[in-house]
Amino acid sequence: MAGANITKIGHGRTRKTRVKADLPSRKGGSEGDRYLSPDERRAEGKALRNTAPRAAHGEWKAPRDRRDPIDVLIESNTGRVPELVPIRFGRMLQSPFAFYRGAAAIMAMDLASTPRSGLTVQACGDAHLMNFGGFATPERNVVFDINDFDETLPGPWEWDLKRLAASVVIAARYLRLTETESARAAIATVRSYREHMADYSSARALDIWYDRINIERLLGEIESDELRELGKKRLEQARQKSTPELLFPKLVEHHGTLPRIHDDPPLIFHPTAEQAPGLESGYREGIAGYRASLSEHVRVLFDRFHFADLAFKVVGVGSVGTRCMIALFMAADDDPLFLQIKEAKASVLEPYAGKSAHSNHGERVVVGQRLMQSASDFFLGWAKGVRGGDFYVRQLRDTKISPLIEDWDVDILRSYGRFCGWALARAHARSGDAARIAGYMGSSESFDDAISEFAMEYADQNQSDYRAFVKAVRQGRIQAVVES
Repeated sequence: MAGANITKIGHGRTRKTRVKADLPSRKGGSEGDRYLSPDERRAEGKALRNTAPRAAHGEWKAPRDRRDPIDVLIESNTGRVPELVPIRFGRMLQSPFAFYRGAAAIMAMDLASTPRSGLTVQACGDAHLMNFGGFATPERNVVFDINDFDETLPGPWEWDLKRLAASVVIAARYLRLTETESARAAIATVRSYREHMADYSSARALDIWYDRINIERLLGEIESDELRELGKKRLEQARQKSTPELLFPKLVEHHGTLPRIHDDPPLIFHPTAEQAPGLESGYREGIAGYRASLSEHVRVLFDRFHFADLAFKVVGVGSVGTRCMIALFMAADDDPLFLQIKEAKASVLEPYAGKSAHSNHGERVVVGQRLMQSASDFFLGWAKGVRGGDFYVRQLRDTKISPLIEDWDVDILRSYGRFCGWALARAHARSGDAARIAGYMGSSESFDDAISEFAMEYADQNQSDYRAFVKAVRQGRIQAVVES
């Protein structure tokens, strides 16, 4: 079943309130508007199989002219902080799974050569299973959703689903599960996406946008009492870790009466004027630009805080080397606000899906996030750097719950994959045509099997690319620093 607010409707029923289809241009007025029922749009989606059969998605074979993946990785370092690039590669060196997390540019290149249904959505661009998790909404509820949008761009919905399914297989191999268990976990993920998309295809448009995957409901669907209690414990830990009482003393030290973010090089450090040219002005221009991107009512709240300090912070895998920072703002001595500021570069999908409609890639990320997430951070906004870099801003660690897969077994992986498939379907249904997508996939397991086959074969490709990456490090072609 889809989210709690989704009205269940049998696939054979036609709702009287019809959904507006893509329309040809017209001179104005409502005359000439054309509406198609969900059944009609599902039929149109099914017809797309004639040009892109579902079975065609079930294979991966590298093109003869495929670029050297190491060249693609080196090229993706353009504009990154040179001193941090070896840390990025060191993190990718840990395992084929870690490599996959940092190799979105390679897979974007590969996905461009695979079949397309012709239906587009606001795509995440990097929908691997580690980019899903829990976080707090502005109403202080905790939801499960996609939580990384650095690569978001309008694109084929299949690309996100294939990247997610492949990540499940690669994670299964990392956990030393059997090939049969790996394939079944991928199938469970795709089936969840397909079945929830079928539910969304018959839902009212507003119900799709109201729908949220509340963490309590998600925990309720876990069959194992032990796993359910573990999930509740993780939730409580995340809530405690994000409170100012714990976060402030962990990240901040005082120099006299002035609070200052604690240096912990090479992962947290204060930038030089060369690294952060806004330093000399106290980042006045950047803060003003960010403030202007906020809604007026949020500006009232933001204006209660005053800038105190800013430091670089190395985060993630794929993001390492881009300019990522944490900024401390204070409303009073015991009233801090931590914001995470991340540099936004062109999406890895852009060479294959087209340029962004937004001149500022920070705005691209924010708009994509708001389109795909059921609820976005209160302080989500964007800005322009002094030297022209694009940035987006959000709160740091707002009850964020990230997966820790090291101790997972096949049952946990399959359950988590199903949750990710559900969240991805809900995100795609907001910007795309759920009925056409559902019609294309159908009600049988044919599409599930095809994507699972692709995921297994692409996991082999990732393993091959990882071996080439390790070889490049050993030969000194690229530098990697493994953190202790």
